Amino acid sequence: MSMTHREELLEVVTEEGEIISVVPRSEIHGNPSLIHRVVHVLIFNSKGNLLLQKRSMDKDVAPGKWDTSVGGHINAGETITEALSREMKEELGITACASEFLYTYIHSNPYETELVYTYTCIYDGKVHFSRDEIDEVRFWDIDEIRKNIGKGMLSDNFEHEFSMFLSFLRKQESRG
Repeated sequence: MSMTHREELLEVVTEEGEIISVVPRSEIHGNPSLIHRVVHVLIFNSKGNLLLQKRSMDKDVAPGKWDTSVGGHINAGETITEALSREMKEELGITACASEFLYTYIHSNPYETELVYTYTCIYDGKVHFSRDEIDEVRFWDIDEIRKNIGKGMLSDNFEHEFSMFLSFLRKQESRG
């Protein structure tokens, strides 16, 4: 690692999001006992289709898999809103999309444990994605996503996110 490229610092948090310590990303990734915060944005178009991004083959997590519209770490000292805006701009070039908080949950796998803050927004504008991180983006019909669950095409992270989203919708509908 060169001196010019400083490693990302992330906050280790409790399941409730209380900050315990700040450590380099390399100490968090590979250690699922350390929980860190991430932000996800589910971007829908006005037709109700969900934007997914196909992760670059160079990524260390879920290379080549279709993933959540936007997802990224909340850096040490950064608010959730700041991380959300930064990730939307970095990943998709979106600077204006009125986001709405949906829910939070813990996602854990053998590699890492994340406290996920999920937001949604409706966007019909142009997308300028980062070709370093993303191979392709496109809007998916919800039924098309359902049909591809468990087939190895979608990231495990997104499959968990999608099940949380469907559960959230069912709760909303049952409230009337």
